[in-house]
Amino acid sequence: MTAPAIHRRPLPLLTATQIGELNPELADVIEYRKSGLSLNHIVGCPLECAYCVRHLFDNFAMKTPKRLMSDTDAVNALVAHPCFRPHKTPIQLFNRATDPMLPVVKPHLFAVLQQLDDQGLTNHVLVITRWRVCAEDCAVLNSFRNLRLTILVTHSGIDDPKIEPVNSAYAADSLRMLYEHAERYRTVLYWRPIVPGLNDSDEHIERARELSLHAHATVFTGLFFREEIKAYYAANSLPEPYDDTARRKIMPELAEQRILDAFEAARLPGGVPWGTLFRKTSCGVAYAHGEADYNGHYGVRELCEICPPEQIALCAKAWTKPDLAEVTREARALGAIGDVEINDRAIVVEGLDEPPRYFLQHGFGYQCHDREKPHFHRQHGRAPIGWEAENGPDAP
Repeated sequence: MTAPAIHRRPLPLLTATQIGELNPELADVIEYRKSGLSLNHIVGCPLECAYCVRHLFDNFAMKTPKRLMSDTDAVNALVAHPCFRPHKTPIQLFNRATDPMLPVVKPHLFAVLQQLDDQGLTNHVLVITRWRVCAEDCAVLNSFRNLRLTILVTHSGIDDPKIEPVNSAYAADSLRMLYEHAERYRTVLYWRPIVPGLNDSDEHIERARELSLHAHATVFTGLFFREEIKAYYAANSLPEPYDDTARRKIMPELAEQRILDAFEAARLPGGVPWGTLFRKTSCGVAYAHGEADYNGHYGVRELCEICPPEQIALCAKAWTKPDLAEVTREARALGAIGDVEINDRAIVVEGLDEPPRYFLQHGFGYQCHDREKPHFHRQHGRAPIGWEAENGPDAP
């Protein structure tokens, strides 16, 4: 397949000196995140969303996308990564430092997808965008024969241009376009970040509910509000959504309940109460492809209460408690200390950062939690802001 004529020439490469000046985390083009092994060899984005995670990597001011290496070298580094497992490890592309559908980035996205597909890989591949998608793009996305490709369209409905300069209508149009033309790929409405008082009015929720009818699944989630993002808000006199920052996403209980109530009230007679609405990214992606969740969220049973019954049955059938000796052996090899526990909800370990925990999670299809950072019942791994812990960590 040749690239469409609208595609530009390759982005310029950063020099070794320029790469050396980047935040070390940004210079490392592969990172293991919860939704997959993330490849980010292009950095720079002009969209200027105030809450962007690029603040965490000290490159929010970098507006012009540039490459750290060639697409071929990036793909080779990905598939040679010690955590990469063919046909199993979920992959994310360009989700940390740019938007993959920007006109100058898009040719590189398609090139990476083509190279992965040419290797016959069937891994899940997640592509997240809030930018414009046209019918020609959909034709390219439909052309990949092996990858389980999902395009997640970020739509917040935030109307304040100081916080989100990009008009949410772009994302809404792209979602409809992608859904209309979907054949081999799937598309998910990525409704985020939801911030009380900013984009959770009845009108915002109804707009998102209507958009959910143009997606194979809808995932809703809250805001990352880290110290770096809080500092940017303060420096630019933006209204700070929360008094405190948090390591995890903030999604207050009342905001979630209003969303669930609205979706339930709008259901058709005999329909599933909440439609195809999910709390977790991998749950929505798995549903869209007719598979069980690869993150093993079924163990956190209260997560599933809004899922379609057929999806719950699918996840239940695939969900199996792994062998303790095997898990312990792998966890120890990754550097785990202390006791390794497997309960009815998750593997529980000590001494492992997030990447090795995700490696175990994807390998066993079973949640993997840090004993020092417990998941509280019904908070679903979110920040405690806006919640009252019920019965302590992971209470039944």
